[in-house]
Parts: sequence; structure tokens; C-alpha cells
Amino acid sequence: MTATISNFDYGPITPIAAYVMATTGAALGLRCTTRSLRRPHHRARWLALGAVSFGCGIWAMHFIAMVGFDVEGAAIRYDRDQTLLSLVVVIVCVAAGMFLVGYRGRSPLTLMTAGIITGNGVVTMHGLGMNAIKIDGSLHYDGRIVIFSFVFTIVIATAALWAAVSLHALWTSIGASLIMGVAVTGMHYIGMTALSIQLTGRTTIDESTSNLGFLMVMLAGPLAVLLIATTIVMFDPDMLIGDGDQDGAAPTPRGSDSAHPVR
Repeated sequence: MTATISNFDYGPITPIAAYVMATTGAALGLRCTTRSLRRPHHRARWLALGAVSFGCGIWAMHFIAMVGFDVEGAAIRYDRDQTLLSLVVVIVCVAAGMFLVGYRGRSPLTLMTAGIITGNGVVTMHGLGMNAIKIDGSLHYDGRIVIFSFVFTIVIATAALWAAVSLHALWTSIGASLIMGVAVTGMHYIGMTALSIQLTGRTTIDESTSNLGFLMVMLAGPLAVLLIATTIVMFDPDMLIGDGDQDGAAPTPRGSDSAHPVR
């Protein structure tokens, strides 16, 4: 029996909250990358913080959106280990992409390589997160939508990495984060349209089988990381400094195609 699926079981609350998480992660990733370029002696630390923040933002976006995911007539459960593995994968892949552009610059080859690595990480995270679902039925995907979502994700990841090493003014990075939030959240919901579920039987649903409690526990850690990272960035002296007012011109990352200093 083909199940009736809803991605908006709580109305607009979950997509809005998911968008906020994606935007927050993107904003922190951009601002931390700016710090890393202005302060090369602490570059690795800032890139690591940015990667963890961006990765947690993407992961939190996915699983907050999944709070609104419901299958009529079936109980949804999640495998804890696969859920945690999806978080590790996205952070590692985002870190690989950010460190690559942070140290090698924004040449087309570097951006393309970093974008593919990061995009693959996001797609793998989504796949692991969906594979973690335990339901009395089988999940099936429309291959055309999956391919489109995969390509779209790589484009988003490449654009995000380009913005990270190219947009350094506060307001331009905020604007880029708002756009990236739409793109990343949209990517999730586009990918979810590929899903169909064949139920093997009808399940009695009660509070004990609800996925809400499990997801809230899983989200607590990444949300705490985003809060800590936001505090670090907000209280950094550079937060409201204009173009190069404090630290002057930072060196351009090796391999960058930009001749002008980072501002």
C-alpha cells in the first residue's frame, strides 16, 4: 500500500525553523572564514569553527524539517547511530571544502573540487538521515529528482564556498546567508519530493513511537554548538569593523585568483 506522506505536519513552523538553522549556519561559516583570512595565524581555528557551525546548521535544518515529516498510518523511528553518523559526515565534508578554499583560494579548480566534496557530504548526510528511518514499509526514490537534487546541492555548495572567500563585508555576507538559507532548505524539500513509501502493514501509533522526542534530543547538541559559535563570533572585535579597519589587508590565500586584498 502506498503511504500518504506529509512534510508539513506542523504547518509552516518546521520549514521556517529549518530555514533559520540553515541561514544561521551559513552566516557563521561566512563570518568565521572572514576571520580566518584576516588572522592567518589562527586560520585553522576559525575555519574549523566555521565548518562545524555550517555543518551543524545544515544537519539541524534537515532534522528540524523532518520533525514535520509524517507517514499516515505508520509509526516513524530513527536509528541513533546512523543519525549521529550523518552529522559527522556533513561536518567532515564541509570542513574539507572550507579548508581547501581557505588555504588554496578561489580558483575555478579549487572551488569545483571543494564544491563537489562538500555537496557530496550534504547529499550523503541526507541519505544517511533518510536511511536511519525505521518504518513498517520500504522507501523508494524517483531517480530523476535525486539526480537533480544532487547537482543542485553541488551548485549550492560551490556558491557557498565562493561566498566564504569572496564576501567579507558584514551586510553582504548576511545577504548571502539569507539566500543560501533559501537554497539549502529548498534543496531538502526538493529531495523529499522524490520519496514514496510502500507500507507492509498498518501500525498503531502512540506517544512512545513518536519521532519528536528522539529528534529533539538529537538536535540539542548541534543547537548548543550553534549558540556557542554565535556567541564567539558576536563578541569578536571584528564583528562590526568595516572593510579592513582593524587588521588591515590580510594575505590572499595561496592559489587565489584575486589580486586585491581581503577586506
